[in-house]
Formats: sequence, C-alpha cells, structure tokens
Amino acid sequence: MDSSKNKFKAPKPLASYSHFIKSNNLLFSSGQIGIDPLTNKLVNSSFKEEMIQVMNNIEIILNNNSLKFKNIIKVNIYLTDLNNFEMLNKIYKTYFKNKYPVRETVEVSRLPKEANIEISFIAEF
Repeated sequence: MDSSKNKFKAPKPLASYSHFIKSNNLLFSSGQIGIDPLTNKLVNSSFKEEMIQVMNNIEIILNNNSLKFKNIIKVNIYLTDLNNFEMLNKIYKTYFKNKYPVRETVEVSRLPKEANIEISFIAEF
C-alpha cells in the first residue's frame, strides 16, 4: 500500500514515488526532507528546524501506520554538510530514547530542493 491511499497529511511527493511501501512485516520509507506539509515549502531557516521537520514528517508516516520510533530498525541519513553531525545526533536522540536503530550517515553534494538533510528508514510491525 502506498501513502496516496492513506489519510495522513505528509508533504506532497516531489516526483513519482510513494512516501512508503509496506511489505510483509516491514515498512520502507522514501527519503524525507524538511518540507512542511501545510505549506509544501522547505523549512530551512536553521539546520535544527529543518531536522525537526524531517523527524515530524517521519512521525506522520509512523503514526499513520500505528508505529512509533521504536519500530524503526534501519535509518539512512544524508547530509550536505557533516559539520551538522553533532546537532543531528543531539536532535536524533530525543526521538529514539536510547533504543537506536542501525544507521549510516553520509555527506552528499546536493539534495532535492536544496535540503540540508534527508532521512529514509525501515520499520518493523
């Protein structure tokens, strides 16, 4: 099932993709950037605000599927500047409450909409 068949209000996809796909007992998400679902504009006045918006968008997907952050088992994080790594970890910890999924964080040259961060995940039902 894709996100177009659900009632949650995530930002509109930027291209031809689903926000998530369910397969067996897993939920695979597309990369989430800091787009505000109400305005469909990127929240990027600061890295902190952008990161929080990304996490809020992830939470929308999780909540709509009766999941929580503790259900996430794998995370992929893409940053345009690894100097934001410390801030990323500070915010990240507040969502996972000491039950951290496996993850990697890589620096990339560019992200859609000139975002500074993009996160995709796999969650287990």
